[in-house]
Amino acid sequence: MYAFKAYPRDEDFGQVAAALVKAHPCLTEPGSSTGAAGWKNSLKFKMANYRTKLRKCGCSDVAVEGKRGATDNVPKKGIKKPRRFELNFLPNFPNGENEESQECTRVELVEEMKKRTRNMSLIGQKMDSTFALRRKEIIHSEPPICEVLEKWPALFTESQIFAEFNRISGKNLRSEFYEALDKHSTRLIEIFQKKGGNQGRMLDEILRQVDLKSSDVTCVRTAVLHGLPILLGDDSVEFFRTCFDSDVDVDLSSVDVGLLTVLPEDMPAQTPHVLNVNSLRAIILEGKIVMSDVSNLPHAVLLLFALIYALNLDYPKAMRSTFDVIQRVFLSLGGKNLKPKLQTLKNQL
Repeated sequence: MYAFKAYPRDEDFGQVAAALVKAHPCLTEPGSSTGAAGWKNSLKFKMANYRTKLRKCGCSDVAVEGKRGATDNVPKKGIKKPRRFELNFLPNFPNGENEESQECTRVELVEEMKKRTRNMSLIGQKMDSTFALRRKEIIHSEPPICEVLEKWPALFTESQIFAEFNRISGKNLRSEFYEALDKHSTRLIEIFQKKGGNQGRMLDEILRQVDLKSSDVTCVRTAVLHGLPILLGDDSVEFFRTCFDSDVDVDLSSVDVGLLTVLPEDMPAQTPHVLNVNSLRAIILEGKIVMSDVSNLPHAVLLLFALIYALNLDYPKAMRSTFDVIQRVFLSLGGKNLKPKLQTLKNQL
């Protein structure tokens, strides 16, 4: 069980106990509603005891979770914990590896990224092997984004962003996100159309830019992602920024996390700016553009979401509900207990 998840939820223990009884019917408990209630409780205690042993041995991914030290009763202060159901939040160094050996690999990785023709297969292998060092630096040191960009340039390439998310959460972000978004788009648009008041007017303005019968999937996805913050009461003004490609000095210093849409200078005035799918997007972190020339807004949202996991960043406060929906409803990363606003939307979907 530990190999799959260090901190299983109650339903996970129930599934394992049921599988145990199914594989060995002689273990079925008479009088138990499920036939495995006692085994479920036993598994919980055994898992807790196993984590305690690992914590005393210095295992990183459970030591980081402990409320008390391994050898004393003093509560730890400022301890970093998985916040978004990461499976590999703070992994141990691989066997035979340490911080010094992984640092040498990191330097080789930086040199490979400087080449005009890069060996992406080699970069992927080195990123896999240095995962523990990278997570240790990001979790414990919390370096500024510009420093991470300098030390780990490969982490800001599209392929490695998705690979890092998979290392952390065990999910294929691209396929699961788009599958969930497309699945819920029709219902979300119906909810948009039924809204009244100021919310309804803003949502109607977005929907007027979309021909729902003939629009391509990217346009519909873009409309849904622009409308979702409005539906949830988030303020997306600072998150969705726009500029023209001729603007040289764009002040982004006030944007901690956001997306920038770069509009062509010669775009006709009547063309809708919000849903212009042909415009390029850029990702902003800590007031700086870390990725540019992203082909469309849904893909930019996807990359930004993965980067938030990879860099252990907070969701932007003004967009917290929107990112929680992506995490908990679209990707099923999190417990079943949702905030009332999110639970209402999930019930409607």
